[in-house]
Amino acid sequence: MVKMREAVAHWILMHEHPFSIAEEEGFNMMQQRGMPQWEKISRVTAKKDCMLMYENEKKRLFALLKNVNKISLTTDMWMSSPQKMEYMIVTGHFVDIDWKLQKRVLNFVHLTPPLRGIDIADAIYKCCKEWGIEGKVFTISVDNASKNDVAIRNLKDTFARHKKLLCGGRMFHVRCTAHILNIMVQFGLSKIESVIENIRDSVVHIKQSEERLIMFSEIVQQLQLPYRKLVLDCKTRWNSTYEMLSVALKFKDVFPRYKDRDITYDCCPSNEDWEKAEKVCEILEVFNSTTNIIFGSEYPTSNLFLNEVFRVKEVLDRKYQESGDGDNFIFDMVTTQTHILDVKNCLYELYNEYLVEYQSIGSENSLETTSIGCTSSASGSSSGWSQFQAFVKTVETITPQKSDLDIYLKKGAFICDGDSRKFDAFGVVEGKYLKSIVFLSKMARDVLAIPITHRSFPESTLVLAWTGY
Repeated sequence: MVKMREAVAHWILMHEHPFSIAEEEGFNMMQQRGMPQWEKISRVTAKKDCMLMYENEKKRLFALLKNVNKISLTTDMWMSSPQKMEYMIVTGHFVDIDWKLQKRVLNFVHLTPPLRGIDIADAIYKCCKEWGIEGKVFTISVDNASKNDVAIRNLKDTFARHKKLLCGGRMFHVRCTAHILNIMVQFGLSKIESVIENIRDSVVHIKQSEERLIMFSEIVQQLQLPYRKLVLDCKTRWNSTYEMLSVALKFKDVFPRYKDRDITYDCCPSNEDWEKAEKVCEILEVFNSTTNIIFGSEYPTSNLFLNEVFRVKEVLDRKYQESGDGDNFIFDMVTTQTHILDVKNCLYELYNEYLVEYQSIGSENSLETTSIGCTSSASGSSSGWSQFQAFVKTVETITPQKSDLDIYLKKGAFICDGDSRKFDAFGVVEGKYLKSIVFLSKMARDVLAIPITHRSFPESTLVLAWTGY
């Protein structure tokens, strides 16, 4: 019966059932038929069992977080429809000692209006303090909003007082990949705004009356096209605009013929307009696919989307090379490799900081074991001993010509044969590629756990316990 009560509590939390479901006649009849020893549970008992399960899970998470060196955070805001109350969910992402990617909901908190950036910062810091991870925060990803910028600035300063942030804090705020893609797409679409307006107005004009739709359909049949339906976009959603453009392109030969039959139609796109729309759609197709993959994954981390980033790079590089004097709108839209050197420099800076951090830990342990008999009548700070010791360490430490990072980057890339969905980046890092390189493996474990989007999709909705219901 004890096990069954635990199962009922888990069932209630998993499917967000009301506690009163345990008192329903049909539920108890089903349980008694399966187990004659079944005893009825009241809603009060069901609530107590759920809260007990929550407290037990919280203790397990506390124990798990103690062994975590660095943790990345994501936050997302949620507005409840009926009550118009705003909530913030804080999720922690990390790799455990068994090299398994973990994600845990750390808090689900109600934020009272008017909501300010400092309120968000205080709520996040309070959450970290309660879990004892205020000195372990590696990165944080938030939604794109001015109040979140204020929150990030406050949190960056606060966490830096607990422990030095890596790379001078430049990695602390990780921008949402989906938002970056959206900015790039919106910039590209702005370059052909007049083209989009012509196509949008054309779709609106034709769909305004049944007579026009029939005339358009007759031309489609004459040209023996397999397509049947135009799509109108939502101006605030770029993927909707992409769908409208891609569908309209299938009918590009129909629009000029329709114009010959409808004297009121005055927004027919030109051949140049269609060429621009076609080139942009080639790029948007990749961006749309990448965005769908990002939001379709429960663990959106960088290693899972390396192939998608590569696809974006490939299409942008190709369009960059194809851009001529007549394609300035494409030339302005694509990116170049000017930031690759910045990324490489950051990688080396991060590696050096990991090297210093873990070497200092090793040195401290070494000093603890070899300090017996090393006594001095004067303190280190007043006698110059500490300065001399630092000098000896400097001259006795022989820096290799090539670092472990240099050696690793010279290695051949790991090739995943077969189903790419079964590719385990953490297994590669833990295995032969980085197993013998302690500092690199620790760095990779922390970096690969960084989410590429602020949106977190909890595996289970244990929010009832957080809100106290």
